[in-house]
Amino acid sequence: MSDRASAVTSVPSLVGRAGQLESLARHAAAARAGRPRLVLVDGPAGVGRTALLQAAADGPFAGMTVLYGGCRAAEAATDYSGVRALYGRLGLTSRKGRTSPLLDGGARRALAALVTDPEDPDHPGAAPDTFSVLQGLYRLAVNLMASGPLVLVLDDAHWCDERSLHWLDFLLRRADGLPLLVVAAHRTEAGAAGPEALAGLAAHHLPESLRLGPLDASEVAELTAGHLPGDRPEPAFVGRLVSVTGGNPLAVVRLLGELRSAGLGPDEEGARHITEAAGQVVATTVHGVLAGRPGWVREVLLALAVLGAEDTAHLAALAGLSTLHVEEGVEILGRAGLVRMGRREPVHELVRAAVLDQLDAAGAARLRLRAARLLSDIGRCPEETAVQLLAVPGPGDAWATSVLRAAAARAEQRGAAEAAARYLERVREADPDDPDVPARLGKALAETDPKRAVGLLQEAHARTTDVRARAATAVRLALTCLSVQRSPDGARVLTRALADLDRELGSDPEPADRELRTLAESALLIVGADEKSTLPDVLRRTAGLAPPPGDTPAQRQQLAMLGVLAAVDGRHPAAESVRRARRAVRAPGVPLGPSSLLPASLALSLADENRAADAAVETVLRGSRDTAAVRTYGLALATRSLYRLENGAVADALADAQSSLEILGEDRGDDSAVRPYTAYAAALAERGEAARAEDSLVAVRRPRLERFVWEYHWYLMARGRVRAVAGDPEGALEAYRTCGDSLDAAGLRNPVFAPWWLEAACLLGGLGRVAEAREAAAHGAPLAERWGTPRALGYAALARGAATPGPAGMALLREAVALLEGSPARAQHARALLLLGRATLAGGSVREARGHLREAVALARRGGCVALAREAREDLVEAGGRMREITASPLDMLTGTERTVAGLVASGAGNREVAESLFVTVRTVELHLTSVYRKLGVGRRRDLTETLRAGGPPPVLSRVSG
Repeated sequence: MSDRASAVTSVPSLVGRAGQLESLARHAAAARAGRPRLVLVDGPAGVGRTALLQAAADGPFAGMTVLYGGCRAAEAATDYSGVRALYGRLGLTSRKGRTSPLLDGGARRALAALVTDPEDPDHPGAAPDTFSVLQGLYRLAVNLMASGPLVLVLDDAHWCDERSLHWLDFLLRRADGLPLLVVAAHRTEAGAAGPEALAGLAAHHLPESLRLGPLDASEVAELTAGHLPGDRPEPAFVGRLVSVTGGNPLAVVRLLGELRSAGLGPDEEGARHITEAAGQVVATTVHGVLAGRPGWVREVLLALAVLGAEDTAHLAALAGLSTLHVEEGVEILGRAGLVRMGRREPVHELVRAAVLDQLDAAGAARLRLRAARLLSDIGRCPEETAVQLLAVPGPGDAWATSVLRAAAARAEQRGAAEAAARYLERVREADPDDPDVPARLGKALAETDPKRAVGLLQEAHARTTDVRARAATAVRLALTCLSVQRSPDGARVLTRALADLDRELGSDPEPADRELRTLAESALLIVGADEKSTLPDVLRRTAGLAPPPGDTPAQRQQLAMLGVLAAVDGRHPAAESVRRARRAVRAPGVPLGPSSLLPASLALSLADENRAADAAVETVLRGSRDTAAVRTYGLALATRSLYRLENGAVADALADAQSSLEILGEDRGDDSAVRPYTAYAAALAERGEAARAEDSLVAVRRPRLERFVWEYHWYLMARGRVRAVAGDPEGALEAYRTCGDSLDAAGLRNPVFAPWWLEAACLLGGLGRVAEAREAAAHGAPLAERWGTPRALGYAALARGAATPGPAGMALLREAVALLEGSPARAQHARALLLLGRATLAGGSVREARGHLREAVALARRGGCVALAREAREDLVEAGGRMREITASPLDMLTGTERTVAGLVASGAGNREVAESLFVTVRTVELHLTSVYRKLGVGRRRDLTETLRAGGPPPVLSRVSG
């Protein structure tokens, strides 16, 4: 085994475990072939899990890289302690200023989990994003697998920390095609259920469970023969041994060891001794080893149980002994089988527990406190000291509280929110009146438990008296309210905080105070724009705000929100919204985050500034790829999908939507995920796949969706399109009219954002309900003329043309075609051509009608609007035109992820770069590429690039006469 614990002298030999070894051999063979596996080895304490794992390392796992890590109860609260147990002895961190090549590239992000001391030269410094660390650990595992199959063996997983188990889940989700085997061993009896993440790991990956049960009588007899040479064990002896130990291998071996030491055999006298030892096997062994030895041996064992593998001098200081006594004590305990000689720690957590059980609660607390002060005095990091303090119940003294505060600060610095929360919980218990503690605790829990975080931040805000500190806390509270869909509460808090700031700061605040106020104001715009109930107040507020220059992060955030709110308000031409959004995006030297870039991109997209909108979204995608911020990446993909769909690029929109669903559904799926499902449904509807589109809309789970500004209206537009494609015009009209009523109630007047009036006018015109169609067109056309973009003006002409029969309508449709031809709206351009073809056909101009319909088919098909293309083709055939049936082109057969992979590869990205961008394995990318090459009939990357650029080869057509 390349990295595993030394053998435990008291661990039983592998009697009765041949079946489990054969199973592990099968899983190892599957892993070698690129079929990753998770195996859980479970059973009660002492059943031989560790012995099985060690035997597998020298048997089924031979020739594979095996990393062994044993978890400890004392480290269960320490983030990534399981990861460090696995990777700890690989020598990855600095050696004379150089790190291992295994940490090259994205794997370097793993250092945040591997190095906990900020003074270490390899410490990453700034707090990393959680997903960045998980991605770094994943890349490290992939780098290890580049040299051969990898086995990760995690022993005592019931004591593993949550972060390490989350990483194993993260790794296994992306392990398709990798030579990986993960084996986790855990106890199953009461009191050792393990963290929730362990149950989640099993639920997600459906592992094979290798149950290690008790030995039967024949197996106990075989084990006895190996430990007590001589006569064959008597049946009565074996029966008594099974009865007393329950067939537990560790208990059997312990008792057999005692019998051998006492010179007894497997006979009647030995059976009497077994009865006397019943029920106290491990504890009896510990007491037996200590009995008859000097008291200082017990003190050495207690020190080892608390500190584990430590320097002799430190163990001596805790035990109050000389170093010579400690060295001699370790040797005595090692020979007795209670201590691992090589690692200077108890051979098993059961031994550690039995040792500490000798102390009463007060004695154990005193020992832990002495250990904590010792670790602090010798300069250990606060988190290592805090591990001891967490084992002491109740609030600590001022010194202990200061250590826990420092440990929380270190954990916050390295991005370990769960660890910071554990330390801060104890600080809060000791100092319940400090308002800074619930504020920090709320921030730490914002990702993992946002609902509780809101309560803590509310408490902190209520108890904070300084107006500036209250404003900063209000910003944090409001943004957390946004994540739990309580944005009105957040808006109220920010409104009061801004009023208090204005009273305190006066009319000419200092620069730092101006930035704080701008930050709070911009946060109010973000939070207040989330729900319809608060949007009108936000829009009124923006009317009195002068756009800032954009020289600071808060000013850029405010500019971005002013841009998008001016756009959806629709009272002014698009140019003003564009100016604000461009300034927010382009301000030099000032960073801009997703909360500002995505709103700016929406403002730009509504104004037909597609290149600038795409650049803003790409900045978000690139930044989230660099930090492995999966949720942000998925949200940005869904946003871009909606933009692409509105521009008639259905295949690209479908690829983005599907990738977004795979990423968010896999890592962070919850009831807030609306946009990915909406975008996916809308794209499927454009392809004519109504049933699949309906399934996507059904998957939306956000409660009271009608409250929300952005997602609700996008959702209604998708629902209307799906109902129309499904042949339910009344259902479609209901969705469109509901959308219009909701937009009016919220004060949203932009004619391009959720253009329900256009869809309703076209649908009603096609049904011959002219008066209703004119009413819908009359609603949106004035707004479109005020907005003034080619898209908006083309929409107005199209809606009026659809609602106007005869020559007047034909003239409007010609105007719509001309306007939309100069806009990015390819799908609506194709629709205008379709309606113009129908109008000219009705007017008797058959040849002209066929030309318009042919052009509509070609344009719709190039954009992937299959449903529209088929509709135009049917009209063409009815008009006497000839056109073969439209079937899926090879590009249409690509899945969304395949299309994304193909596009990235065609742009020059390598397989590993694509894998990191999409948060999948290199093997997964290779599998997608193989499928792409097969479907497109190409064999080289150059051919792939040319095929995608040309829009794919001609579809397979069947001739239609007429």
